[in-house]
Amino acid sequence: MATTCMVHSQVLLETSNRNPKYSGRSLLVQELIEAYKLTEKLRIVPPQVARREELQAFHSSLYLDCLAAANGYASCDEIADDNLTEDLEQCGIAYDCPLFKGIYDYCSVVGGASITAAECLLQKKATVAINWYGGWHHAGKDEAAGYCYCNDIVLALLKLEEGFQRVLYVDLDLHHGDAVENAFSFSHSVMTVSFHKFDVGFYPGTGSVDSVGQGRGSFHCINVPLKDGIRDQPFAELFARVMAEVRDRFVPEAVVVQCGADGLHGDPMQSFNLTIQGLGSCVSFILDWHLPTLLLGGGKNMHIIKLYKTSCLQGQCVHVVL
Repeated sequence: MATTCMVHSQVLLETSNRNPKYSGRSLLVQELIEAYKLTEKLRIVPPQVARREELQAFHSSLYLDCLAAANGYASCDEIADDNLTEDLEQCGIAYDCPLFKGIYDYCSVVGGASITAAECLLQKKATVAINWYGGWHHAGKDEAAGYCYCNDIVLALLKLEEGFQRVLYVDLDLHHGDAVENAFSFSHSVMTVSFHKFDVGFYPGTGSVDSVGQGRGSFHCINVPLKDGIRDQPFAELFARVMAEVRDRFVPEAVVVQCGADGLHGDPMQSFNLTIQGLGSCVSFILDWHLPTLLLGGGKNMHIIKLYKTSCLQGQCVHVVL
């Protein structure tokens, strides 16, 4: 059985719950994991807070300066400085990414948690590392987007590149992992693969099959755009065919999986018709490669898939009925 570590602390839990769009969900994940006594077989690793230079490995200094300046405000209505309000709006802090108190601290803690998980793999402290508080794949270099303020995925991938020559990123979220693909579109050492819904007017509107990377990164971006209604069998079969080919051609040394769960049937998005077992089988397919693997969160039903996969890693898959 794989040696598994999970990044967790009370500070990380409380900080993660500050995200107004996901308030309470991180707490639900942890309570379920503890209720099933799954932490008894996991190595719990406290996260390190990301330093400014670590965040700046991806995010721009202007973006981080803006977040730091607004860190003490609970909403834009509290800010008297019109210039700061304008800067925040230009950085995407509006609409689907509202300002909240401690926004910079949130990015430092959540981003640091995924960096910590990556370091566990680099230092061979575990063969599987988990940060269920991460997986924010829409945050850009200089803007928040799609409920995502800090792209912890990119930060983790950059960290893994320090010790692995070829790192594979797999995105299972209903939405295309646009910002992660953009970050590595010119890279030949990181391959990104995204399985997602692709339709007119559906966010983020990217991820067509023709998007394959650029320059030295050509054909190192793979997109599998799908329509509504797909069920377990065709999804799992397609996933296995694509990923087996990726493994044989790219020969990754480490893998990062964003375990988005908004493709489950019954999800408010009402798009895919996947079950917890079907989506979980895709993660198991990757774990069967026995490569250093980082599992990250994502998606609105994250408490369900996280409970299921954490239990399966301990050899006791919890039966979940939606």
